[in-house]
Amino acid sequence: MKQNFDLKPFFEKINLPESSSHKGQNGKLMVIGGSDLFHAASRWSLDVASHFVDMVFYSSTPENNQLIKEAKQNFWNGIVVERDNLSNYIAEADVILIGPGMTRTPDTTLIVNDIIKNYPNKKMVIDAGALQMVDPSLFNKNHLITPHQQELQMVLEKIQAENPLSELKKTGVGILLKGEVDQVYFDDSQISVVGGNSGMTKGGTGDVLSGLVAGLYCSHDQLTSLVIGSYVNKRAGEALYEIMGPYFNATDLCSVVPEVMWGELQAFTGSKIS
Repeated sequence: MKQNFDLKPFFEKINLPESSSHKGQNGKLMVIGGSDLFHAASRWSLDVASHFVDMVFYSSTPENNQLIKEAKQNFWNGIVVERDNLSNYIAEADVILIGPGMTRTPDTTLIVNDIIKNYPNKKMVIDAGALQMVDPSLFNKNHLITPHQQELQMVLEKIQAENPLSELKKTGVGILLKGEVDQVYFDDSQISVVGGNSGMTKGGTGDVLSGLVAGLYCSHDQLTSLVIGSYVNKRAGEALYEIMGPYFNATDLCSVVPEVMWGELQAFTGSKIS
């Protein structure tokens, strides 16, 4: 289905690494997530983001960190960060992605809200378990959230207002509401992104999306990161559907997102890419 808005201006904003740049200049992402229960959930966010930034830092529960260390040599491109050293890497990161694989626990509530309070000027993407425990009054224009409908409803229930969605928008937070048609809200913009298919109901596909959005946000503005992230994620699902129908998973999605991103970028900007 054709989009009802012009994608070209968004793709024209995509920054490619300069040939003279060195490691770290093209984005550093801090991912905070995982749990004993969902120890693999952050994998997809980390994997996809590693294609779009120079450095990925990862912090999880102490128990999960051991699993990360064992698996890292096989499929993760990043640095495992212990909790007591978290502040140093947060300071270094361009963006924090917090939430993939987190569970609804007091520890989640504490770390999510403390980080938002302590780093109000840091760009953040808040997703999954973190969204379920966050205090929405802490949101500001540096924050992006990527909820599905149930997660958005949990956020809105914490807002005491006649129109809680309107109040949420007033904080300045950018919203990517995931669904059959994604809805992107930022400032006065509301953009509907169509695409995808039934294969994208698989667990982990939302973690791919949040990792993609966070990776893009390291070097792009809020609206570009949300729209391009949503569109490319859906197009990747469509590309997989042509090969294997609905029988793909989040790992498959991770593997094709970079190829789809490059193909779409060339299609929309053509002569600008050599």
